[in-house]
Amino acid sequence: MLTWDDASTGVDGVAEWCFSLQRSSGDVPGVLWLPADSRPSAPLVLLAHGGSGHKLGGRNRMLAQWFATECGIVSVAIDGPYHGDRVSEPLPPAEYQARIIAEGVDAVVDRMVGDWRAVIGELADLGFVDPAQVGLIGLSMGTRFGLPLAAAMGDSLRCAVLGKFGLGQTGLPAGLAMDDRIRVDARAVSAAVHFHVQWDDELFTRGGQLALFGLLGSRDKRLMVHSGRHGETQDAAVEAWCAFIAAELRT
Repeated sequence: MLTWDDASTGVDGVAEWCFSLQRSSGDVPGVLWLPADSRPSAPLVLLAHGGSGHKLGGRNRMLAQWFATECGIVSVAIDGPYHGDRVSEPLPPAEYQARIIAEGVDAVVDRMVGDWRAVIGELADLGFVDPAQVGLIGLSMGTRFGLPLAAAMGDSLRCAVLGKFGLGQTGLPAGLAMDDRIRVDARAVSAAVHFHVQWDDELFTRGGQLALFGLLGSRDKRLMVHSGRHGETQDAAVEAWCAFIAAELRT
């Protein structure tokens, strides 16, 4: 069951509705952004934040605003595991990573995939979105959970922006490694993919990122490389993400 919480109206009439979805595995805190002239069964983009992020982070709000005003696309975000409103206070990376490892990375991934699919189903049942017109933007931790989601959704996911992630990790705890699963899930992805690589990434090796791109099963997959370390995202990269999703959901 989905329960609505706070609501507000931002720039250009874009509505921001916070919600909680009750599941047997625990409540899922989320936020829905609706265009001012939102129509029933609109396209939907899933906004998956990175590590130490939040569903209401600045980039998510900026992306949701752009999709709503420029394209009439609905956006939704949920908090990642041990992030945002899933915890009583923000946790440092070492703490939330330890909790993920203790629970088991595969179990956490499966829970997140289930959370996302349940949210999509609820929004479709309420008439807000078309479940056959769904895109995803998820980098770094957003790919850790977003790539398995893309694999599980199959053809019901139209497009995805993934990246800042790869096989082999040099700057993260060994218990977070999930290369075997990622190899299997990557081959099962059929959505069109825009894959973002940070050339000087200190968390994921360059070779591991390129290897993951090579494994993606998508017939339409595009590689975009930017200079810089893991957190150094250029404005041009974000613009490319938006243009890719908008074009795919308009076709």
